[in-house]
Amino acid sequence: MKAVQFHKVGGPEVLEYGDVAKPTPESSQVRLRIAASAYSAADNGMRAGFLPIPISLPHIPGYDVSGTVDAIGNDVSGVKIGDEVIAFLPMEENGGAAEYAIAPADAVVAAPKTIPLIDAAGLPSVALTAWQALFDDGELQAGQRVLIVGAGGVVGKYAVQLAERHGVNVIATASPRSIDAVRAAGATQVIDHTTTNLLEAIDGDIDVLLNLAPLDPEQFAAYVTVVRDGGIVVSTTAFLATPSDEKRGVRAATVFVRPNRDRLAELVSLIDDGALTIEATKRIPLQELPALHAEGAAGRVVGKVVVTS
Repeated sequence: MKAVQFHKVGGPEVLEYGDVAKPTPESSQVRLRIAASAYSAADNGMRAGFLPIPISLPHIPGYDVSGTVDAIGNDVSGVKIGDEVIAFLPMEENGGAAEYAIAPADAVVAAPKTIPLIDAAGLPSVALTAWQALFDDGELQAGQRVLIVGAGGVVGKYAVQLAERHGVNVIATASPRSIDAVRAAGATQVIDHTTTNLLEAIDGDIDVLLNLAPLDPEQFAAYVTVVRDGGIVVSTTAFLATPSDEKRGVRAATVFVRPNRDRLAELVSLIDDGALTIEATKRIPLQELPALHAEGAAGRVVGKVVVTS
């Protein structure tokens, strides 16, 4: 089968497109005929060697996938050959930047029926990140106020949609190119962070501050002042310490996405019910993945790119 893999960590040039052996599912595993995988900044970090996830080399990237079950190992139930599914694959194992990939049977869920299977690869980890940041770590409740810093990215727009449908008042920051999209996702107030002082634009206390942007540490600490006593600061930027304010009972949580099959199935249901809009900004063929990694290393990837196999 065709795949993209790297035998050593380094720049995008270490990625190689070519033939590798088709994997065989073992007990409690299924094999997927990959429709698409989705590029993530974490893929870039693992390839470059600065994200501390214990991969074995050679490694095939692409842990968000969509595809069709085409082989089943022993001790698998609830999944059958021919099922169209999506999955958030274990990040330390080989991923879906290939024609076929192995998935734990308990990681796959039925794919959305209302969107193309290819585009569904863009859902798993980013939507799970948004949910976990808001509700699991942020403990956000209906009627509360959330400030989402950096809402113009893919996780941010999922977070806005999920918070709004839960009855949360959403205040968000975005750049001019994404303000309209963030407002359409459900934000009550959208602040242009390129022209407006956030601290001056916020009227009243915030229950949860969700940061999705690479802030300056001093700037991040200043933003905590808008969080009410006893509130929560949540961040997905693991390379940046999440500030708290212990004197006021404001706690901090840093989020790194966790697998959750039941939650992923719930997100699929929201897609099919029209309550959540998936983002798949661009499609590229598998052989162009090294060039996409080069764009990512230069900070030029916008939106969610899915890679067709």
